[in-house]
Amino acid sequence: MLRTAALSAAATLLALAVPGVASADPAPQPTVSGPSNCGDMSVCIGVGVGGSPGSTHPGRPVSAQPGSGGRPKCEIKGTAVPCSDPSLGTFSNGCYYMKANPQPPAADPAWQGHKPGDGAIYNETCPYDPQSGLILPATGGSVWLQQPPNTAAVDPAQLAQQAVAKMRLGPPQINISPKPGGRGLVGMPVWMSVAKSATSWGPQSAAASAGGVTVTATAVVSQVVWSMGDGHSVTCTSPGTPYAASDGKASSPDCGYQYSQPSSSQPGGTYPVSATATWTIHWAGGGEQGDLAQTRTAQVKIAIAELQVVN
Repeated sequence: MLRTAALSAAATLLALAVPGVASADPAPQPTVSGPSNCGDMSVCIGVGVGGSPGSTHPGRPVSAQPGSGGRPKCEIKGTAVPCSDPSLGTFSNGCYYMKANPQPPAADPAWQGHKPGDGAIYNETCPYDPQSGLILPATGGSVWLQQPPNTAAVDPAQLAQQAVAKMRLGPPQINISPKPGGRGLVGMPVWMSVAKSATSWGPQSAAASAGGVTVTATAVVSQVVWSMGDGHSVTCTSPGTPYAASDGKASSPDCGYQYSQPSSSQPGGTYPVSATATWTIHWAGGGEQGDLAQTRTAQVKIAIAELQVVN
């Protein structure tokens, strides 16, 4: 059961990570480490598949050496590759494994005589050829494994990035008074606010899993920086308060501004006002936690005029 999208992703991943993918490098001379031939890898983990050394694919190497923060990193012949990928699954022993969903029917040959519930069928994508020692264009199919692939190399920080990619972290939905198309006055209060929705303010959460490790990330906007178009900016840590007619000439209680010059000298006679929201993202899982940040920006234009006094 080939997975075209997964194989395409693997080919792209390897083409980016490994210069000269199809070069005919000599096969590495294996050195024996326990029951598996690990080639020129300095450290071998997860020998075989599913914690059964050499039972399914002996000799497919994966190197696990400390990365940032003491986390392992995954390598093929000394070249770093992601330890998990949303399209391919978990990297183990030179291949990527993702549990098939749904599982094939009991009569499917992929079960190799086993019954559903006795292990599981995984989609396997193999970028490494142990016979030639080459990293080749990806091939794949279905394989029965009694236990899930070795998960020692799953990087929670990579799963956090995958969880964030599932989120809809949108730009601010701007509400400003005077409204675009209207006209404000020099010295009069300007009220700024953004809609407090899941996609424009949060909170929102998403999770990503690989090899039995699940990381959950939660994002919320921590601040909005308003660039007023006249060289000044205002930082607001709340979504702001929408203006109502009953507010009259009062200033915004939490996110406001006053212009000292009209916009008539600006291109189009308006000030370009931008709101940049900072999404603060906390993630936890796999025994680790951390924080990420992303920004989103939206812009409107408003006109500011001088009050004309008639004698």
